[in-house]
Amino acid sequence: MRTILATLALVIAIAAALTSPVAAQSSVVILTGSTSGVYYPLGNAISAIFLKTIPGARSNVQVTQGSVENLKLLEDGDGELAFSLGDSLSAAWKGNPEAGFRKPLSKLRGVAAIYRNYVQLVVSEASGIKSLADLKGKRVSVGPKQSGTELNARAIFTAAGLSYGDFSRTDYLPFGQSAKLIEKGDLDATLQSAGLGVDSIRQLATSVAINLVEIPKDVVAKVNDAAMISSVIPARTYEGQIHDVQTAAVVNFLVTREGVSADTVYVMTRAIFGNLTQLVQTHPAAGGISLKDATVGMPLPLHPGAERYYREMGILR
Repeated sequence: MRTILATLALVIAIAAALTSPVAAQSSVVILTGSTSGVYYPLGNAISAIFLKTIPGARSNVQVTQGSVENLKLLEDGDGELAFSLGDSLSAAWKGNPEAGFRKPLSKLRGVAAIYRNYVQLVVSEASGIKSLADLKGKRVSVGPKQSGTELNARAIFTAAGLSYGDFSRTDYLPFGQSAKLIEKGDLDATLQSAGLGVDSIRQLATSVAINLVEIPKDVVAKVNDAAMISSVIPARTYEGQIHDVQTAAVVNFLVTREGVSADTVYVMTRAIFGNLTQLVQTHPAAGGISLKDATVGMPLPLHPGAERYYREMGILR
């Protein structure tokens, strides 16, 4: 009897070790973006979920310049989970020098498709800008160089027949800094690729009169990138916005890398989709995350740990 009990205790101990894989991981670093965007608060919420639901987990959040930097850091082993725009992720996997990737980042692996990023082109009402063409001769901020936002800006402006040379000044600033310049009257326009209801635009709309400029469907179609689709910013998303605004949208992804164990990625994926309510409470953009769409449009192979979870949930067969 004692032998049976001892054997049973050993089996239970081994099973516990196998079901708490993050305990063996020294730390789970989550790569996000600027503090004024959506990645950062959602990254903090995911970190809190990991700490609460995964035994032995240690997790922290890193502020970054966004998608391109995140993917490079992952490839170098400096992080375990990262946010990225779909077009940046596709460029990284293929190796696109124009997007900042001199060679393919072959160690990257997919975790989940999450919410859409909407390209939100914000202008001061005082600038008189009503359309993309009106940006000529204006002061425009396009986001940090080679960030996901700046890659979106470059693609959209090119499709609209514009270049940075058409502006009187081109700034490469995070959206929070750009918003402050618009508020002071030192900048005419900026854009942010982010979830709807982003705090920085909400705050700007309460301090100065702004408009959201339309990005027409025909311009989006000319971008010629499957990751970018035509979409709409619904009326009343921001103060003073009384009409729907046509724009472009790109799906966001959570990404990991080779070298992170399958068990670790499995429990991370399970924790995220098991706590979507908490993520939505953190930011409304998380309302666009759904388990049924978690593998849709994935431009690179899934990590085996994420694949295991989706097979268990019936998303993959």
